[in-house]
Amino acid sequence: MNRPIIALDFPDKVSVQLFLNKFPKNESLFVKVGMEIFYKEGPSIVTWLKDLGHDVFLDLKLHDIPNTVRSAMKSIASLGVAITNVHAAGGQEMMEQALLGLKEGTPEGQQVPELIAVTQLTSTSEQQMHTDQLITCTLNESVCHYAEITAESGLAGVVCSALEVDMIKQRTSRDFICLTPGIRPADAVVGDQKRVVTPREARDIGSSYIVVGRPITKSNIPYESYLKIKNEWNGVD
Repeated sequence: MNRPIIALDFPDKVSVQLFLNKFPKNESLFVKVGMEIFYKEGPSIVTWLKDLGHDVFLDLKLHDIPNTVRSAMKSIASLGVAITNVHAAGGQEMMEQALLGLKEGTPEGQQVPELIAVTQLTSTSEQQMHTDQLITCTLNESVCHYAEITAESGLAGVVCSALEVDMIKQRTSRDFICLTPGIRPADAVVGDQKRVVTPREARDIGSSYIVVGRPITKSNIPYESYLKIKNEWNGVD
């Protein structure tokens, strides 16, 4: 079964360990390590999670000059993560160099991590995009443009809202990865996400991966909440 990616948005390793202790020890999870925990604990948090048998999406959203991103990706590649990402706003040359760095840094015999790019954050509304970024086109046009240059750069896919998956695949290809955060069960609080869908809707739309945070990490029964979302994501009643 496909596994939802759990966003480990915790302040430190101790908090992550307390959370993971609520899951069966033999349960192999797919987890997201973001800036908060990575900047606190460093690369060792990734190594520790992998030693526990979990797959890791390293969500650092690199955005810098091409050579710097290439060098950073060499280091990331040595960690053995499954997926990592950049900001598409960094441009085509930066994305191409990021991919090159990943390939250069991946140890021989290991699989190169899937590299994807952030289009527009799911917390960004169209009005905010106009006001804060001075982008005058529609949000959909901006997202599709970023997806197209991501594909042209050789990357595997994008981070996007599930509401954008179909139009992105029409503008790129059907196997282009669309990793979608902003997933909330129908009875969950939306929080600061602006463009959200349920796990079932994401499956029907064609999301490649879904990322779920607070509906699992803030649940009083996180494993049961995880299983419910996992089943819905896989179309199991």
